[in-house]
Amino acid sequence: MTGIISLADLRAQIDQIDSKILELINQRAQCAVEVAKTKQAAGETGSFYRPDREALVLRRIKELNSGPLSAETTAVLFREIMSACLALEKPLDVGFLGPEGTFTQQAMLKHFGHAVKGIPFNTLHDIFHAVENDHCQFGVLPVENSTEGVIAHTLDRFMDSPLLICGEVEIKVHQNLLGKMDSLDKIREVFAHQQSLAQCRIWLKNNLPGINAVAVNSNAEAARLAAIDPAKAAIASVLAAELYDLNILEKNIEDESNNTTRFIVVGRQLSVPTGADKTTILVSTGNQAGALHKILAPFAEFGISMAHIESRPSRQGLWEYVFFIDIDGHQNDDIVAQALAKLQNNVKMLKILGSYPKAVI
Repeated sequence: MTGIISLADLRAQIDQIDSKILELINQRAQCAVEVAKTKQAAGETGSFYRPDREALVLRRIKELNSGPLSAETTAVLFREIMSACLALEKPLDVGFLGPEGTFTQQAMLKHFGHAVKGIPFNTLHDIFHAVENDHCQFGVLPVENSTEGVIAHTLDRFMDSPLLICGEVEIKVHQNLLGKMDSLDKIREVFAHQQSLAQCRIWLKNNLPGINAVAVNSNAEAARLAAIDPAKAAIASVLAAELYDLNILEKNIEDESNNTTRFIVVGRQLSVPTGADKTTILVSTGNQAGALHKILAPFAEFGISMAHIESRPSRQGLWEYVFFIDIDGHQNDDIVAQALAKLQNNVKMLKILGSYPKAVI
């Protein structure tokens, strides 16, 4: 049959292409080393990670991609290349909610790549504290779930923290039932983070009626407990099943198939505008009539889309609240700057928690 390339020839082509790819990757890595030298010569001593620059690179790669690989796949590949190159410049220490195997760790790896040094912490407060005291350059924290809403502890910590939001990550969360046992009828207790228990409420009611559900600090902690007691099961990720040598008894037990959790990256890094950004602000109006209208009016006037608003007790006075608001755009964009300036005159307190690139992959 004519026109068919032999398997041997195809393999030879692949070997040649692989050699070129390896050569080009190392050329890119050498450029990264030179970038580090240039920055150090200019007196830069902090983190060389630039969320705005990396977002622009990944968006460009997705736009240039012509297939057959998907745009998302190419972005993931380049994320790992950039992660490895950045580690040559200056390795990053990034805190996440531990132990290993949590969705927060997955979010960290998705955003920073596998060349960072991930440091697990027991609580969200511990992550803030580690970054505030320069034990880590960045921290990754869950902030919102599409099914169960905001993670209040994350928002509350911003009221007295100097840290900024430097980026965001979205993870499509699949909850799995794990355990040492081989059938559901051997389960006596189920452990999981309280958010995961809420996200699987209906499944648990229908499939494990009467079984005690216990909230713990993280799903990875739940998996650890299940690994040492054959009567206990955990709700956690596939990664946790691998790390703790557990059977996957049931996959994807979340009640909502589009269950997604949004994570934020906190640090001290100021991002420049990329053209596809988000700004998060903290606003306090005091206890006054028409307070919410005073907040929303400037955004409506300047045609700025508001992605999310959440109220929390201010802890400053009875029935006084603060509002966490996500808006489209960067604080340095002209219309956003004008809207924020007008808002400043309408409220008791305005704190910009960060302007940062929207999630790319």
